[in-house]
Amino acid sequence: MVEPELAYCKLEEDMVWGEQLLEYIVTQVIKNRSNELEILNRNIKNLEKIKAPFPRISYTECVDILNKNGHNFKWGGDFGSPEETFISEQYEKPVIVHRFPTQIKAFYMKPDANRPELSLSVDILAPEGYGEIVGGGERLDDYELLLERIQANELPQEAFEWYLDLRRYGSVPHAGFGMGVERVVAWLCGLTHVRETIPYPRMLYRLTP
Repeated sequence: MVEPELAYCKLEEDMVWGEQLLEYIVTQVIKNRSNELEILNRNIKNLEKIKAPFPRISYTECVDILNKNGHNFKWGGDFGSPEETFISEQYEKPVIVHRFPTQIKAFYMKPDANRPELSLSVDILAPEGYGEIVGGGERLDDYELLLERIQANELPQEAFEWYLDLRRYGSVPHAGFGMGVERVVAWLCGLTHVRETIPYPRMLYRLTP
């Protein structure tokens, strides 16, 4: 994972950092590794379309799109591979999906002040059906609310005292994201499975080496 975290960063800026990172990676791969992409029979023209800004769409808008196209998806559920694939196939670029329901995101995601049932979260879905490659959002910086969320999720408070200390002793509002390196490589190279990007993948019947 690549895990940037930015002080005083809001959701909109977080999205910009994510899309700029992906655009830079794609540009550099095309510039420096086009021969390898040709060996892999990768359609480079698809990658050349990856320029910021990326389309932005809310979770709720995604649910509407899915239901209008026969997916029978209930608001509040988490997207699986079929849903992510369908949404991403509507665009030539990665699509930024934001404001997922609070209940399906991590306890430390900051709620939307206007709609607390939504979190200030974001996923970036790669085109061509490669699914989520970036996930992040604003972090909850209110100590009391953070403690309330830990208790509501029935998590052991003692295991998170170090995290609560960050709010007790001077943390600042921040946001960030994680980018899955293997997932990005699979998308860039046009590979059929993410395990092909890992030298020694752990699978059902092989945990070592």
